[in-house]
Amino acid sequence: MHVLVTADTLSGVWTYTRELVTGLVSRGVRVTLVSLGEIPLPQQTSWMDNLHGLEYHPTAFRLDWMQEGEHDLKDSFSYLTALVRELKPDVLHLNQLCYGSLPVDAPRVVVAHGDLISWWKTVHGHEPKQSRWLRWYRELVTRGLSQASAVVAPTRWMMDTIQACYTRPGRGAVIYNGRNPISFNPYVSKDDSVLVVGQLWDAGKQVSLLTQHAHPLPVCIVGADTPVPTPKIPIRADVKLSTDKMCVALKGPQTEGQLRTLYSRAAIYAATSCYEPFGMAALEAALSRCAIIANDIASFREIWGDSALYFRANDASSLAEAIRRLSEERDLCRSYANRAYQRARLCFTAKRMTDEYLGLYQSLLGVQSAAA
Repeated sequence: MHVLVTADTLSGVWTYTRELVTGLVSRGVRVTLVSLGEIPLPQQTSWMDNLHGLEYHPTAFRLDWMQEGEHDLKDSFSYLTALVRELKPDVLHLNQLCYGSLPVDAPRVVVAHGDLISWWKTVHGHEPKQSRWLRWYRELVTRGLSQASAVVAPTRWMMDTIQACYTRPGRGAVIYNGRNPISFNPYVSKDDSVLVVGQLWDAGKQVSLLTQHAHPLPVCIVGADTPVPTPKIPIRADVKLSTDKMCVALKGPQTEGQLRTLYSRAAIYAATSCYEPFGMAALEAALSRCAIIANDIASFREIWGDSALYFRANDASSLAEAIRRLSEERDLCRSYANRAYQRARLCFTAKRMTDEYLGLYQSLLGVQSAAA
């Protein structure tokens, strides 16, 4: 089988793509990968070095959700269409919603990792203001979803949200994201600390909830490179995760190795997002045996079930109380850490994800053969 995959290099989709492509190639699938957004740095592509059966095409086409993305869309459509006609892959795996309408014969699997309109509605509580560009974007996404051979979402919540915002796909499937557990260390002695990954300015991630109250444990926010405008508690830049001072540490973006170490040492991971199609950070923390404190929203309930401790939706006081509870009840904290680890190993591995995508590809090719 030959699968052409598209991915952007600017988001967590790149990590998802690495897991999927590695899994496909290890099963003997030939993969052509096309990246969009920006040309990746060498450290972003080092995972490809030993993958035999992967052909990589980096591009700098801007993405459909960018205001300026409209200007690149015709060229990216032409580029992908020409590449498909040249290489003749069996299946297209498209991680951008718009490409479901590519004018090619191969089955097109579109994966809904997120979109602008559902993000806006979740974060702001209402539809974004209408504009010519927004109408263009909505029509583009609707066309891509309606013309795709199959639409995949990483949670049932995201599938329902996409249907409410755009259109019901002809064929839909939920395939949960996965990571390879071997990439994480769940056996390191834990520090009494809290970790979260996200930018302070990102209203969807809401990591700023952790800056509203003092906590009995040190808190580390990774990826936060701007200070809190009016901090209510002491904040220092780039401190160790383990510190005697009860404050919030802000760290800039970390290498994969550095982040793996931070996960392995943190006792608690705070999953604060209000918009969560299914990001990888909480899963990576769970595979590192962190206890998960999660925002009480539908997608986190779907993903983590009773293996996370929930705080009232978007409520900083409730989050602080949950942290305080786990800091005082060490056995409970270890219990939640073990629950999250077991659920991640059972439900959200890269192997399971790859197997389910292969099953979907094969079913689409079977339908196509029957039609022919």
